[in-house]
Amino acid sequence: MATLTLPESAADQDAFPINGTDYVEFYVGNAKQASHYYRSAFGYSLVAYRGPETGVRDRASYLMQQGKIRLVLTTPLAPESTIAQHVHRHGDGVKDYALWVDDARLAYETALSRGAIPVQEPQVLQDEHGEVVIAAIGTYGDTIHSLVERRNYRGVFLPGFVPVTPHYQPADV
Repeated sequence: MATLTLPESAADQDAFPINGTDYVEFYVGNAKQASHYYRSAFGYSLVAYRGPETGVRDRASYLMQQGKIRLVLTTPLAPESTIAQHVHRHGDGVKDYALWVDDARLAYETALSRGAIPVQEPQVLQDEHGEVVIAAIGTYGDTIHSLVERRNYRGVFLPGFVPVTPHYQPADV
């Protein structure tokens, strides 16, 4: 029996390939408490932290990981911040569903050319471990999709995050 092979048309190709979910960021009222909850209730591991101790003055973020799943729990450090306003308006919830792409600049321009809502033009974040390029487009409500290119980065997560080893680290679920 012969196999029918159809030619690949431009319509059949991805506008920009997505390698997978990079992370999901939640804005929460108390990230330290949420971090403990995700560890004790769901078996996530606390992997990295970003906050005042690392030079970030407006927020504290905890990177939780379980297998390939990465969650960032971010809390505001000032009541008038956009993070605090988001939590006040929506409660604890997803702010950013970040997508891992090979080329954030190209993905952003392609998305805009197809009608996406621009939220953040591509920017380069750097530290001693390399650089990450991140852009963002709007989705629904106040939720965004970040487009994350990390091919030139070898750090724990993103610039500004430092690895942590807490006393309490549950077994994987």
